[in-house]
Amino acid sequence: MRSNNSFPPQLIFYLIGGFFLFLIVGFLKPFVIVNAGERGVVMKFGKVQDTIFDEGIHPVIPVVTTVEKLSVRVQKNDIKAEASSRDLQDIKMDIAVNWHIEPTKVNKIFQQVGDEGQIVLRIINPAVSEVVKAATAKKNAEEIITKRTELKQEIDNQLQERLVEYGIAVDGVSLVNISFSPEFAKAIEAKQIAEQEAKRAEFEAAKAEQQAIAEVNRAKGQAEAQRLQRQTLTAELLQKQAIEKWDGKFPLVLGGEGALPFINIDSKQLKNAK
Repeated sequence: MRSNNSFPPQLIFYLIGGFFLFLIVGFLKPFVIVNAGERGVVMKFGKVQDTIFDEGIHPVIPVVTTVEKLSVRVQKNDIKAEASSRDLQDIKMDIAVNWHIEPTKVNKIFQQVGDEGQIVLRIINPAVSEVVKAATAKKNAEEIITKRTELKQEIDNQLQERLVEYGIAVDGVSLVNISFSPEFAKAIEAKQIAEQEAKRAEFEAAKAEQQAIAEVNRAKGQAEAQRLQRQTLTAELLQKQAIEKWDGKFPLVLGGEGALPFINIDSKQLKNAK
């Protein structure tokens, strides 16, 4: 008689099969998941294949097939570079490079260079250093300061040309900081101060000249006004102005009978009145 506590042989078989299936899935991994912003480099027995896995889940043959996942998102690296200007001034630059791997070339770049760390170490850093040296050597120190945008664009263009052959796209370059030797920085500061003082002196001289011209013109205007006034000032005009200003009272003079009103009568007008 069979015990009620014993398991059916079929159930035991399923349990054992499920256990081995769990081991296969957990350790052998017959599929791979490629996350968003990644691509999978497919290798068979270590040899890179032409197939590239896009985002999603992909079946693979355990042990035979392995997948290396690389990010194709835009990445940013801060790089320090040293160079010399055309006038042999030492320059240090802090450069920010935004870049990404071309999704269709992840297998080639992984085969030739390696992962993201190797790409930065072996490809991007040396390229930035060489491009910066070539670009700054064309300009003197003053031009590097005054033509910073032009220098940035030249570095950007040259870096794109160098990295495209490796399957790396440059999204942008930023010149975060440009520094010179302490001696040159002091010389630049002294030059700027001298230029400011020269401009201030030039402004003061121009202001004094304008004030002198204004004084001369004012004097000329006053002289001309006086000349015109003398030409138009006649005896009749003076008498007319005096009459307009008269308050109706005659001036008083001292005579034998005391203060008498003084009347100035023009003898010519008196004769004409007769």
